[in-house]
Amino acid sequence: MISTPEATARSETPSVTPAAWTRTVSGRRAWLVLLLLVLVAGAVMGLAGSATTSQAPDNLPPDSQSARAAAQLATFPGGDSAPVIAVATRSDGGRLTGADLAALAQARERMLAVDRGDVTQPTSGQPTSEQPTTGRPADGRPADGRSGGPPAAVPSPDGLAATILVPVSTDLSGAALADTVAQLRAAGRDGLPAGLTFQVTGGPAFGADIAGAFSGADVRLLIVTALVVAVLLLLTYRSPILWMVPLLVVALADRLATVIAGQVATALGFVVDGSTGGITSVLVFGAGTNYALLIVSRYREELRREPDHRLALARAVHAAAPAVLASNVTVVLALLTLLLAVLPNTRVLGLCAAVGLLVALVTVLIGLPAALSVCGRRLFWPFVPKVGDPDPSVRGAWHSLATWVVRRPWRALTLTVPVLALCSAGLIGMQVGLERTQQFRVQAESVAGFETLRQHLPAGSVTPTTVIARTPTTQSLQQVQSVIATTPGVESVRTVGRSGELSRQQVVLDAEPASEAAFATITSLRERLAPTGTDALVGGADAEQLDSRTGAERDLRLVVPLILGVVLAVLFVLLRAAWAPLLLIAATMASTIAALGAGTWLSTHLFGFPAIDVSVPLFAVLFLVALGVDYTIFLVIRAREEAAAHGTRPGMVRAVALTGGVITSAGVVLAAVFAVLGVLPLITLTQLGIVVGIGILLDTFLVRTIVVPAIVSVMGDRFWWPTAPAPAHGSTRLG
Repeated sequence: MISTPEATARSETPSVTPAAWTRTVSGRRAWLVLLLLVLVAGAVMGLAGSATTSQAPDNLPPDSQSARAAAQLATFPGGDSAPVIAVATRSDGGRLTGADLAALAQARERMLAVDRGDVTQPTSGQPTSEQPTTGRPADGRPADGRSGGPPAAVPSPDGLAATILVPVSTDLSGAALADTVAQLRAAGRDGLPAGLTFQVTGGPAFGADIAGAFSGADVRLLIVTALVVAVLLLLTYRSPILWMVPLLVVALADRLATVIAGQVATALGFVVDGSTGGITSVLVFGAGTNYALLIVSRYREELRREPDHRLALARAVHAAAPAVLASNVTVVLALLTLLLAVLPNTRVLGLCAAVGLLVALVTVLIGLPAALSVCGRRLFWPFVPKVGDPDPSVRGAWHSLATWVVRRPWRALTLTVPVLALCSAGLIGMQVGLERTQQFRVQAESVAGFETLRQHLPAGSVTPTTVIARTPTTQSLQQVQSVIATTPGVESVRTVGRSGELSRQQVVLDAEPASEAAFATITSLRERLAPTGTDALVGGADAEQLDSRTGAERDLRLVVPLILGVVLAVLFVLLRAAWAPLLLIAATMASTIAALGAGTWLSTHLFGFPAIDVSVPLFAVLFLVALGVDYTIFLVIRAREEAAAHGTRPGMVRAVALTGGVITSAGVVLAAVFAVLGVLPLITLTQLGIVVGIGILLDTFLVRTIVVPAIVSVMGDRFWWPTAPAPAHGSTRLG
């Protein structure tokens, strides 16, 4: 049976002497520490500025064939530009007239006149890799009948649509690209007949729409995240004042982390995109709030024993700091494994998020105690903790739940494991991979225009494949063209440019863009061209998507085991036990797989998304394993501390009773801030928010509060083997 409340209260874990640094940040001169922190943060933000941009994520492996082909294009005439494709149709669905085509020719001239420094005339009449070839005369003359220069308007085979192309400098990115494409769209529409529908798509237009969607999104994300955290802290603390202190400290950490992470990434040659900044901000807010909740919770405990609020605060920080530090180091090391990935956006996320969390750790451990010290005990009003208040470790809902779980561990596991298994079943039949047109959660003109092209042009001509090969002789050129033309799935091939010994072939496939058939043809082309000795590179939109998917699969196979290894190593060092880390990792992986299954099912069946993006599984495993271990560390470190005085099973009951509230609050806050990713415009981020949010809730309410205590109860002292804490004299155990 359990020790009586009176005996437990008498044997409560004694307070320890706080370290010198905790007395400094919590002492009478804490206001000076706080002022110094604010001044340093202001100076850093003022002098450094932010390196975060609104440009699209770069998810193409730099060593892939498509990336190298894109780099080679710069050596060709006109290779320093990429085309936007304007497609026009009649709103009544009829055929385009001669007057319509003339109006489109004038629209193209207006678009070419936009900002001559960024939009230039093509250097030759050769079409670019994204130019639809259908509709050109067989002799290669321009479709408008003129003797030279690019075609003004190319009608589709059915006569219901026409396309015009305007080259845009490839040096443009982010906001500059978005502004240029917006001006092109406005110039093209200006003066068009009322009956024409005009849409601008193509590679630069997709990049511009992503950049435009992210424009201002970081501010919206920050505001929504802050509001969500504020509401949840207000509900947690039930104080009209207390919630503001951790919120302001974490907000300062977020702004400081954004600046420092951006500067570090830029200095190391990384490019920070909008999604990286958004995810980093969410991580800093979520983890920083978790640290704050743990410190404030321990502070409240110490105030029940110590009348001097500064000494109570110093003891609380001293006791909570090891768990906070261990949690932070675990997540940071897990994030740094992303530097071994091949996808650039994955690598930059690992770096920025790791730097951001280190900044959050320092800011919270210094700024929060200083702010709490300045405000004093009255900050908890109207529920101000007093010396002699009842001990929460022997009462309350969490104590009752933990007592039931520890007494009936097998029944608890029988009730929870099937829930995790049911959620995991959502992985059955999971579709992975989104097309370029499926990336947006909001309406985008580039997507609408691309779909219009698909309706009126042959499938492969919408996004032609590019082959760049070294063909110094006519014989080698004919060999390359013969291999390409005889490859199953290829509809046509023609030479569209030369640069020294390099030739550029435009290849039209007979498969729908980004389809499995298109990917199979790309793979076959590469395999058949490799033995020719021409150093052939196969690129283009389909090849880029295939290479991105292949890179994501490679990263998943490499990084996930590394993440698990890092977390397991930290737990071994932290707990100095053989069984505990293995069992805790197993429990965490069970909730992670369940979250992926439940999130996949909700994404496809409730939200109607066509598939899970290739990057979601890796990021979900990273965040759920690393952040899930946060709560494991909070709970198990406290359980080990309590077990030294009360025994393993009673210690776990006390640990759950003391940390159940803070772990639940922290889990709800973290799940909510990840859900806030839904304000950003990409389906990938929405899916990530869904999966991670579900996983954190499963981890908080099932794994950390039921499964782990049940496992500890089943294992008993063997859980800590070979260094099981010895119970204090006179304590009793749960039988």
